[in-house]
Amino acid sequence: MSRYHSLRFILFGLWFSAGSQAQEITLNLKDTGYRGIWYMNQPSGDEYVYKYSGGLGTYCADHQPFAVYRKEVERTFFCYGGTTPSSNQELLHMVSYFDHKTGMVPRPTILLNKNTSDAHDNPVISVDSEGYIWVFSTSHGRSRPSYIHRSREPYAIDSFELVSASFLEQGRSAPLDNFSYMQAWHTGPNGFLCFFTRYGDPAARTLFRLTSRDGVHWGERVRLAAIAEGHYQISALGRARAGTSFNYHPKGKGLNWRTNLYYIESRDFGKTWTTVSGRTLELPLVEVENAALVEDYAAQGLLVYLMDITFDAMDRPVILFLTSKGYQSGPANDPRTWRTARWTVARWEILPVTSSDSNYDMGSLYIEEDGTWRIIGPTEKGPQPGNPGGEMAMWTSSDEGRNWRLAKPLTSGSARNHTYARRPVDAHPDFYALWADGHAREPSESSLYFCNRAGDVFLLPMEMKEEMERPVPFRGGASP
Repeated sequence: MSRYHSLRFILFGLWFSAGSQAQEITLNLKDTGYRGIWYMNQPSGDEYVYKYSGGLGTYCADHQPFAVYRKEVERTFFCYGGTTPSSNQELLHMVSYFDHKTGMVPRPTILLNKNTSDAHDNPVISVDSEGYIWVFSTSHGRSRPSYIHRSREPYAIDSFELVSASFLEQGRSAPLDNFSYMQAWHTGPNGFLCFFTRYGDPAARTLFRLTSRDGVHWGERVRLAAIAEGHYQISALGRARAGTSFNYHPKGKGLNWRTNLYYIESRDFGKTWTTVSGRTLELPLVEVENAALVEDYAAQGLLVYLMDITFDAMDRPVILFLTSKGYQSGPANDPRTWRTARWTVARWEILPVTSSDSNYDMGSLYIEEDGTWRIIGPTEKGPQPGNPGGEMAMWTSSDEGRNWRLAKPLTSGSARNHTYARRPVDAHPDFYALWADGHAREPSESSLYFCNRAGDVFLLPMEMKEEMERPVPFRGGASP
């Protein structure tokens, strides 16, 4: 039996074996290289083939973070949705790191097999104050279990232990017994502040927050918003606040319709929530018209797709998002306009950045110490135009988003669209964004990439001969 067939046997055998012990969920196996999951959602019956699809190892915008830099060991730890060598649609949760001292990466660790092809089940990563690495394994709804794992040693990825699994609760109600669209932030002495979604509790997609000092014992779930059919959200930590921005699904229009832009924040570790101007809110928010509304895009007939949120030098929120006229792919719903919403003390200032050709063209926003605003995302037309992703590019603004320039194309001449550029927590200039590629109209291999702040792109090795290898500079052209 070959090594790859043996690995496949182990992955399925461990999942389906009886019992619910930690070792049957936690694989702690080393892979031979970096391969991303390919995923599609909703066949469209037209030239674009699917509503969205492609190499979605760093999907979706509502999952955060995918990478964390820790200066104590000069490593950027990251996770992604991977797959087996013999399949591009069998989701494995993968963990690795980039060593800034050597410029190398190890063979990635296979944490678990999620037993699905659904990239909505991609993991997110966090690193606590002692250096332990936490991986939150999300679910898409309630049909599959959610997990929390922690590394056995600080700053090490070789061995993880199971902390919690939803189906291990044996019928008991637990605060974190199931989570979708997880955003897990470690805040230092206060511990974890998590934002996530639960389906049908009571809205189709209800937003929650949850806290824990140690990642094992959790407080009570607190509903943040349950307007109409629910929401998608993106969140971030500032210096003295935590903020989350979300849209909503109007009743009767289906979950493909998402509109409006909202924002709420907390300055006391999630105990109380206010508008950006400090007005106290009664939660959960259940009315469409409420004090947290940033912009009424429903009145403009526009959909809202969230990308990223961060805070400026004054600890004020800046939201990156996209608007379009409809959920279907194609030029009929253009323009897909990238926008920023910035709080200026007195009001929200909403300004355009650029445009692209898909609702799922997701990028990340950086606000740097020298005042530079930077966006890394797939704004340029790719080999599968009109589908998610494209060619990656870097945009900069020196006047707080009023004017933007294309600072540097990052990829060109690619065979597959590049998608979902993700900003690490405390991003180091040498590992500034992580993403994957994939053919957007048919199943394909998916490579993983990162870039530095200067705009140099590197390919993570799909097959490794050594335990540690140096990522290859990517010069553009056809993907391997």
